[in-house]
Amino acid sequence: MKCRDGRRATTALTALAVAILLHGCAHSPATHYVTLSSVPARAPLAAAPIAPVQLTALHIPAELDRPEVVTEPAPNQLAIAEDERWGAPLAQVMRLALVRDLMTRLPDGTFVPPDLPAPAGTRALVVTVIDVESRETEGITLHAAWTLVARHPDHVVLIEHAALQAPIAGTDSAAQAAALSEILGELADRMAASISAR
Repeated sequence: MKCRDGRRATTALTALAVAILLHGCAHSPATHYVTLSSVPARAPLAAAPIAPVQLTALHIPAELDRPEVVTEPAPNQLAIAEDERWGAPLAQVMRLALVRDLMTRLPDGTFVPPDLPAPAGTRALVVTVIDVESRETEGITLHAAWTLVARHPDHVVLIEHAALQAPIAGTDSAAQAAALSEILGELADRMAASISAR
């Protein structure tokens, strides 16, 4: 008799646990996914012939390189939105957006996307995102540096730095993604201009 009562109690507890779990899942907020888009160039396409260039690396701060959208509501504070996510880790999303932007800003045939075989004489482009500050009241500010390196023998052709800002037209992650897309477009403008001059 005691054995049956114990089984009934165990079954009842299991059913209760399953019900609570299902109830919690039913009310979990939906996850929203965002990505970055290409932005039209603000200046005419560079026309002068230049040596080929390949984006070989893009580095971003480790605390930002995650699937979740991260903001900085105040100095020295990070807010991680569990239900607002990038379509891939942010470094990958940013690299793809920058590749698309640079392809429309450099002369045809001179920009070599990452991971593709590059022709002889191709120069390496390395981009480092130093910081991305995202605050609803102040917008997004991006600090980045880029280095152009010639090969055989390796030597630095140029090192440039930029601090760029864009307002955020909204409070959700889609508005943040749109603002970051604008900033990356402006960064590509500056990079293309500096590369074309060399």
